[in-house]
Amino acid sequence: MTTDSGATEGRATTPGTAPHPAGHAADSAPDPDGGAGAPEVEGVLDVLQHQVAVFARRAEQTRLGGVGQARNSMDRAAYLLLNRLDKQGPMGVKALAAGMGIDSSTVTRQVAPLVDAGLVSRTSHPEDGRAVVLSLSERGMSRLEEVRSSRRELMGLLTAEWNEEDRDAFCALLTRFNSALLGIQPGGGPGESA
Repeated sequence: MTTDSGATEGRATTPGTAPHPAGHAADSAPDPDGGAGAPEVEGVLDVLQHQVAVFARRAEQTRLGGVGQARNSMDRAAYLLLNRLDKQGPMGVKALAAGMGIDSSTVTRQVAPLVDAGLVSRTSHPEDGRAVVLSLSERGMSRLEEVRSSRRELMGLLTAEWNEEDRDAFCALLTRFNSALLGIQPGGGPGESA
């Protein structure tokens, strides 16, 4: 597995931060994505905004879709919809849209192929026959777990040289960062958190 110095730029020592415990020599390598690479000159916020931009581009390029046969076999929208139905249980289109911070028409459009593929079941609401309830089918659960497992394996490969404390800290900070993004979404909607 090759390492990318652009991904390590943020590990350099900055006032108020500790150096990365791994202390790889690649930390001082030039950044192929155009960053000057000196946090003490740019400031930690400049480094952060640059690394977030690099991450967004690389995540889009690789799609972080896992490894093996399941790699990139499910798009992000489908994964997030199935994941939400698994974690929250059956729900209506409006509730699903609100929980994900998108509009109902978008959910309806994204759910249609999942229903056609047998991954999501669409039934009438028991109390209001006009309303639709969406739930994860057995096939959907099986497919979701296959994709989760593949993505879990990819995360293991990407963080293979990290210790448990690094992984825990990264998870906590990334979760916190994603939560902070919710507050600046257009329209102030709740957004997708899981």
